[in-house]
Amino acid sequence: MAYSEDHIALAAEYALGTLDAAERAQVETMMAVDKDFVALVQAWEFRLGPLNQMVGLVEPRPELWERIKAEIARLRANAESAPAAQVTIVEAPVVAAQPEPAPPEVPPVEAEAAPIHASPVSEPEPEVAAPVITPTRSTFAAREIANDDTNVVQLSSKVRQLRAVANIMTALAAVLLALVGVQVYRPDLLPRPLQPKPRIQTVEVKVPVAQPSAQFVALLQKDAASPAFILTVDAASKSYTVRRVGAAPEPGKSFELWLVSDKLQKPRSLGVIGGSDFTSRPVLSSYDADTVSRATYAVTVEPEGGSPTGQATGPIVFTGKLIETVPSAR
Repeated sequence: MAYSEDHIALAAEYALGTLDAAERAQVETMMAVDKDFVALVQAWEFRLGPLNQMVGLVEPRPELWERIKAEIARLRANAESAPAAQVTIVEAPVVAAQPEPAPPEVPPVEAEAAPIHASPVSEPEPEVAAPVITPTRSTFAAREIANDDTNVVQLSSKVRQLRAVANIMTALAAVLLALVGVQVYRPDLLPRPLQPKPRIQTVEVKVPVAQPSAQFVALLQKDAASPAFILTVDAASKSYTVRRVGAAPEPGKSFELWLVSDKLQKPRSLGVIGGSDFTSRPVLSSYDADTVSRATYAVTVEPEGGSPTGQATGPIVFTGKLIETVPSAR
């Protein structure tokens, strides 16, 4: 038999136990006359039975039961103290029966006839009115107790429903909290659609522009027509570079570079100029900038490897002074 959605919903709610007393009575009436509806209810009980096993029993607080018991005791005491129902029987007045008039005398008949037996006439019984029963307070008290029991059953059903909803919401909150924790600390454990997208953040770093340092150049030569070396000095690194142009060392001899200044008691050696085209040495750090820029640079011919005494021993063959080619940043 095909049932409507309302009947199916009634069967499901009956299996859940969420119907009120009137609806349960309606379902039980249908079950009494319809075996197919009984099968439908049993099918819902089979489906929803595991849900009932998942919900644990929770005892109500002791004070709640004490209040319920006190209320039931109070209602029973009121019912017992109320006077018993008084039944008032109203009797109808008895009406005396009037004597019937005597029948007229019949003259005797000579002919022989069958004896006539007169049947006795029964008198009508007096009518008695039905007793009138007036309900008393005990009846109303019994009804109130029944209503209170129904309210207790409905309250228990609502409490179970709210407890089930609270358990579901707690489980969902726990799942969401765990998901957020995994996304933050171990995102690699999640499926790719749930993994957070990597954040790309562009940071602009301002690098200070290096200020150009002063550059100096000196042409070391014997005369204007025969340049021998080009000397370049970097004021920031306090280093020099010598570029060989036209001078060639004599066999067994070396060219040595000297710094000559009025601020110094004697010339200071800056090292031997190597045999390659370029010679660089950072040996100017012990002199101040003014001394480096105003000094005279000279080249002498010394024994191979440089002066053995630390002082110029050979003749001065090339000289020159520095010219500023790149100014320092102001």
